[in-house]
Amino acid sequence: MPGLVDVVRKYAAELTDTNGVTLPAAELEQVLLSFAAEVTASPADTGALRRFTALFSAAPIGIALADTAGTVVEVNAAFAKLLGTNAAALQQRHLADLAAAPHDAQRLRDALDSLPLTGKDRRIVRGVHLDHSRDGGLTTNVTLASLPGDRPGTFFPVVMAADADDLHLLGERLLHQNLHDPLTGLPNSAAFTARLEAVLGAGGEDRIALLYLDIDGFKVINDGLGAGMGDLVLKAIAAKLTAVFAGEHDGYVARLAGDGFAVLLRGPGVDRRTTVLLADRILEELSEPVYLDEHGIGVSASIGIVVRPANQGGQGELLRAAELALHRAKEAGKAQWMLFDPEEDARDRSRYQLGAVIAGALENGEFSLIYQPTVKLAKQDEIAAVNAGLLWHHPERGELGSDQFFPLAQTTGMTVPLGKWLLSESLGATARWRRQYGDTAPDVCIRLPKRLAIDPELVMLVKDQLDRYHLPARALRLCTDRASMFNDKGEVLDSFTVLAELGAQLVLTISGSSDLELIPQYRLPVKHVILSGAVVDSLAGDNPSETDLRHLSQLVTRAKELKLRIGAEGVRDAVHAQRLREHGVLAARGSFVAESATGDEVDEMIARHSD
Repeated sequence: MPGLVDVVRKYAAELTDTNGVTLPAAELEQVLLSFAAEVTASPADTGALRRFTALFSAAPIGIALADTAGTVVEVNAAFAKLLGTNAAALQQRHLADLAAAPHDAQRLRDALDSLPLTGKDRRIVRGVHLDHSRDGGLTTNVTLASLPGDRPGTFFPVVMAADADDLHLLGERLLHQNLHDPLTGLPNSAAFTARLEAVLGAGGEDRIALLYLDIDGFKVINDGLGAGMGDLVLKAIAAKLTAVFAGEHDGYVARLAGDGFAVLLRGPGVDRRTTVLLADRILEELSEPVYLDEHGIGVSASIGIVVRPANQGGQGELLRAAELALHRAKEAGKAQWMLFDPEEDARDRSRYQLGAVIAGALENGEFSLIYQPTVKLAKQDEIAAVNAGLLWHHPERGELGSDQFFPLAQTTGMTVPLGKWLLSESLGATARWRRQYGDTAPDVCIRLPKRLAIDPELVMLVKDQLDRYHLPARALRLCTDRASMFNDKGEVLDSFTVLAELGAQLVLTISGSSDLELIPQYRLPVKHVILSGAVVDSLAGDNPSETDLRHLSQLVTRAKELKLRIGAEGVRDAVHAQRLREHGVLAARGSFVAESATGDEVDEMIARHSD
């Protein structure tokens, strides 16, 4: 058996190592009983008895020791304090006589009579009224157990009691903590879910409105002013939400997580108009600055709104609808609300299903290349370059252009795999054309997705693909524009500059002189510029204005000064193409040639020129 010192140390550690939290009564009881059992099972030792006495006296739970007849022999300070008296006043009384009423006394006698004399079992009697010296009956939870005596086969009753009111208050406090956000004091996600379940479960004729709010750009506050300031802002937001919604239609406001909040409204007066008016009101309130440490901080929020009868649809469907509406509000520019629209939801489900299977479609060979041929305006049967893009041969929806699936790929993170596949396949096609047609084969021009354009491994990836197909770097043209070239950290410009140094040709799409002047201003390694937008469209009509013609001439003149080759996109017909050629444009693409062409069609065009 372990030494008594070891026993005492073990139980003292259990009683004190609680991280500052009082142990529940049931755990204290079990610890003390186990301690007493180990002490009494040990050989007689006056030191052990002293230690047991000290533990009995200092225990935070009320304990009364009795003889075999149930008469109180000793109580600790906690027991006396619990009953508002002193230890001497409680001694020599029967345990049942401590009850405040005959009914409670009988409950204690029955528990004592049924208590097995084994030293292991316990009897728990809840809601017993014990006699308090000043307050009358005190509601307690009582545990009775038997402890082995100093002679084999002898057992003595012991009673442990705790104030049930205190325990109830503690339980209420713990329940509140479990269901409320510690920062704002609002109900938390668990409480909100329970409230929503209750409202939906009640059914009835009432209508409900669910509003999901997300604070726009809250990271800026945390990163710029510190997390402590961010917490103060969240408290201010919670106060504003409560002020606007708490008194309206049984309004229930909760903080879900981070900077996300939710509001539940219900009642016969809940409708779209009422809910939208409240949403506008909270957006206005949130925009009013809150002054914290001399900082006037205003925020905006995106809000997703669902309004429907309480007996229509389940919880999961309602939450999903609110989240979708919130996402649409953010996509539409933030700082606004968006109502859930079932028709839009059906369209979105279809789109999201499409986005979810892009990876499998790529692996299963459902993608192919589609081209836009760029021809020389002086020799329109001669292809100068082809812009390569992606075409998805969906087994159910047919041919899908990149505008139908690429935004979804950005959401699912598939733009990089698609971009890599586009690069590899287009260079492979270029290599084949060069082997077959020699110098008459066109260069290939591709637009890399942004996430691939800033990939630190891009330069190595391009070099590996060029080496794989034994192509010179000049066979690859990289098409970009002002918005794509100048990202926040300059990674795109850095990557394209290195690729240009390797020999790749950089193509910049421009719409005016401000775009063109970026080239000398930043010393961009651009070889070609492509005119796009209004500057090209203005020459498509029967009588272009002198101003438009002069603007085009100025752009062409400036491009020549910068030693750039000039092309145009969106050219509609032969007259349009001829007019551009007369003003110095060298090459063009558009419907006057072909809006798009398959690989086989490009082969035919190259072959005609080669003949």
